[in-house]
Amino acid sequence: MQFKSVFAGIMALASIGFSIGQAHADQFADVKSRGSLSCGVYSNVEPFSYPNPNTRQLEGMDVDLCTAIAKQLGVKVNLQPLAVEARIPQLKLGRVDIVVANLAYTKTRATQVAFSDAYYSTKEVLVVKKEDASKKLADFAGLKISAADGSTSAQSIPLSIKGGQAVTFHDTSSAFLALQQGKVKGFVTNQMTAIKIAKQVEGSDGAVAIASEPMLIEPIAVGLRQDEPAMLAAVNKALNTLEQSGEMNAIFNKWLGPNTPYGLSRTDKVTPINQLKFTPVS
Repeated sequence: MQFKSVFAGIMALASIGFSIGQAHADQFADVKSRGSLSCGVYSNVEPFSYPNPNTRQLEGMDVDLCTAIAKQLGVKVNLQPLAVEARIPQLKLGRVDIVVANLAYTKTRATQVAFSDAYYSTKEVLVVKKEDASKKLADFAGLKISAADGSTSAQSIPLSIKGGQAVTFHDTSSAFLALQQGKVKGFVTNQMTAIKIAKQVEGSDGAVAIASEPMLIEPIAVGLRQDEPAMLAAVNKALNTLEQSGEMNAIFNKWLGPNTPYGLSRTDKVTPINQLKFTPVS
């Protein structure tokens, strides 16, 4: 009888452990049960996610997209501001449910996290001082080029510039300052940020230009934890619904479109990454 009791207790504990494991294995069920989606966004990168100077509340394209995805999932959004280099680690540690922070697909990241369907593509570009505006990428061979730490901008430097020496900084602003101070010969960032920066310093002694040759073309997607098929399917369904309703275009145009300082046109649709033609960085 005592053996039977002990055995029954062990089986009960095993059953509880299995149930807990099952619950933790289904992230989407956890999100629905909690009633909120923890969404990692940039802490201060325009126009993706940055504090409104008046309200101090985060706003931007990624903030709107996080909010729209949460609404499609039927839960509230809980924004979590992150540094550029913290996006993948915080996601892997489970401190955020998803990352919507202009996250570009790379081979290395794909071994660490899962990617949703891409919702647009962007370019990594080289920002240089005005006097270097006519130069080609080949003219910067072997030179120091700055970028934000943990970004695909940094990874693109040795791929696109022969012998290019990547000098990384904590954030985009510091990387650009290095160019202004003459510590590097160029600064790499995404196309939208480059356009905004160039307009801000236009006409000043620190005026800059964007090199005509792009460094890379990259698909941008939502980052998720690996081995969470229900969560991935739910996010992809949300993105495709936003595409079909026109809300995805509306969010893009509000922050990056023709009537914004960036003046971009969205030609991409929500598309699985494996259906896109591009050269991924490592």
